[in-house]
Amino acid sequence: MYRFFKPILFLLSPEKAHKITMRLLICARYTPGVRFLLQKLFVFNDVRLEKNILGLHFKNPVGLAAGFDKDAHYIEVLTDLGFGFIEVGTVTPIAQSGNEQPRLFRLPESEALINRMGFNNGGVEAMVERLKKIKNRQVIIGGNIGKNKITPNETAYSDYEKCFLALFPYVDYFVVNVSSPNTPDLRALQDKEPLNFLLARIQLLNNQKEKSKPVLLKIAPDLNISQLDDILQIVASNKLAGIVATNTTISRESLKENSELIKKIGIGGVSGKPVRDASTHIIRYLRQNTKQKDLVIIGVGGIASGEDALEKFKAGADLIQIYTGLVYEGPGLVKAINKKLLSK
Repeated sequence: MYRFFKPILFLLSPEKAHKITMRLLICARYTPGVRFLLQKLFVFNDVRLEKNILGLHFKNPVGLAAGFDKDAHYIEVLTDLGFGFIEVGTVTPIAQSGNEQPRLFRLPESEALINRMGFNNGGVEAMVERLKKIKNRQVIIGGNIGKNKITPNETAYSDYEKCFLALFPYVDYFVVNVSSPNTPDLRALQDKEPLNFLLARIQLLNNQKEKSKPVLLKIAPDLNISQLDDILQIVASNKLAGIVATNTTISRESLKENSELIKKIGIGGVSGKPVRDASTHIIRYLRQNTKQKDLVIIGVGGIASGEDALEKFKAGADLIQIYTGLVYEGPGLVKAINKKLLSK
């Protein structure tokens, strides 16, 4: 089915195609019989896929990465597509429009995207109101939190704290995002001292709750070994539940498109197939070098098939997330991955 719609969608800008697709799915969901059809086509349940991780019960290990549903508009319809968990955001305390358009680009030869979205979102309070309205929630929801563009790094902790406190009653786990390349100086928060300070503040709030929730850190694929070692030490010392590996890359090395086209597109993070190997390498390094026996690793980056997913799990991932793979392969990818996991 997606093979028919894909050429039409690719005639539109990526952002417009995304909005139209999701609106059509929402409309279809409320058409008699269509929701049943969606679930029949895309949902694949099997007890062997179920996992108990992070103190949570996952129906399957295939999640939706942050960035697809930035404002928690689509959780219910995405649940009908078979995801085991959905990560919303990145959300910031105050609504912001993000960077100027165009800011999202397809690279079909490379099966990749370049984005410089800039944390465009409607703000955490608007997200909370939507989460409150979800009835009979049947999927695990993660909250990916960040800082506003205008907030200096010196006070960034305050933005993360505001998002954490506002979302706490409505999400099942948190991801601290300091690894997007599209907010000025954000990646500087991955440095040892500011990162340790930020995570300590979040965990202080978390431990003050009657029951704490899992907090994970999302990292870039461009970190060197020394930086990864620092990350492992900081995650352990702050008793974080895990790491999401990885975000987009600023590297252009593996792109197949004409260099002039890449230059014309300009800055932004690359996702999809070109980041697959770097992501897998980092997952493997983290798993082999962590001293935390219970460290959870969510693998994300370049997963476009069941084989890609298996590669992440073999490297040491406990769960996986997809995004760019959906653009190129369609919603049937979730079911295909889950079926492949049972055939290993």
